[in-house]
Amino acid sequence: MRVCSLASVKNRIVLGEPLAFSVRDEGQLLLLARGQVIADEAQLEELFRRGARVEIAELAQSVAPPRRRESAERSLEQLAEDWEQSPHALRRALSAAPEHLAAAVHAASDQLLGLIQRAPNLALAQVVRHPSAGAGHYGVNHSIHAATACRAAANFLGWSEAEQRRAFQAALTMNLSMVELQGKLADQVSPLTSLQREAIQDHPRRSAEMLAAAGIEDGDWLAAVAQHHEVPDGSGYPQGLTDIAELAQLLRYADVYTARLSSRANRPAMSAQQAGRELHQMAAESPLAGALIKAFGIFPPGSLVRLSSGEMGLVVRNGDKAYHPLVSALTHTDGEPRRKPLLRDSARADHSVVALLSAQNLPMRLSDERVAALIGEH
Repeated sequence: MRVCSLASVKNRIVLGEPLAFSVRDEGQLLLLARGQVIADEAQLEELFRRGARVEIAELAQSVAPPRRRESAERSLEQLAEDWEQSPHALRRALSAAPEHLAAAVHAASDQLLGLIQRAPNLALAQVVRHPSAGAGHYGVNHSIHAATACRAAANFLGWSEAEQRRAFQAALTMNLSMVELQGKLADQVSPLTSLQREAIQDHPRRSAEMLAAAGIEDGDWLAAVAQHHEVPDGSGYPQGLTDIAELAQLLRYADVYTARLSSRANRPAMSAQQAGRELHQMAAESPLAGALIKAFGIFPPGSLVRLSSGEMGLVVRNGDKAYHPLVSALTHTDGEPRRKPLLRDSARADHSVVALLSAQNLPMRLSDERVAALIGEH
């Protein structure tokens, strides 16, 4: 396979637009598949630093990037597909052999962070619009949701890009040793077995050991994974610590918050409002928990709501206040579907949010592609 450096074909890259070729690392491991995006200069420079490569034969078959207006429409259409494929890519990464694990986790992180940077509000919606119990792989989906939540909170707190990436990757891998078990437990209604309890109790330590054995040398990352179930009063596990790393605490809050947003075989999902209320009760004095709640808002992007006008719509982004999101109104005041949605500011009294809705309440079906387009437009 003949290759050339990604840097040598920089002129073929349009940031935020689908790639016309795949990108691989020095060992030929796939980093970005054709059609995925490089979100910004920081991600591009990181790929250059890692010695990213492009297959010459594939480059020769590709065409020059389309005009931005045309590709922007395609990019919005592609977002939902890319998010749909991301759990499959992450599952492969988390199950990689020890000698390939670190590179696979970095590659999966690059792909997911690229999606988040491309459309941060849609990333939040992926957490809120979770699959129902039995849909997808709970352990993998939860890893993505918790990582997305950690990154959102870290960004809200003003952490550096490097700190945000560390938070994202620590959350992505905190359950490394029990991802498959998590998938089984999501559908299990019988009590835990003794072996399952042992695996759960030991998974923070074991996950950190697996990462260290794979070549992860970031001490803060490893400590956060090892401590993410410790509690300041000493009641946590596996060590009963009281002096806990800040990042480990953020991981624990994101773990709890996003788990409540997802349904299990033995319980329904909570709304973001309810999950945020429970997290606040659990850690009212913690700025970390507060940042997590505020990053999502009371009605996060992806939430379905009814307005005081009678219109029903999709929250497309947070507003200036937690209770005042911007909403894409999908129906008229009488509930009849609109041909073209209208953007409503719920800070206005006549468009305030009065109720959360389920998908069954809408007079139309919202596909993932439609949601991506509505949120991506704003």
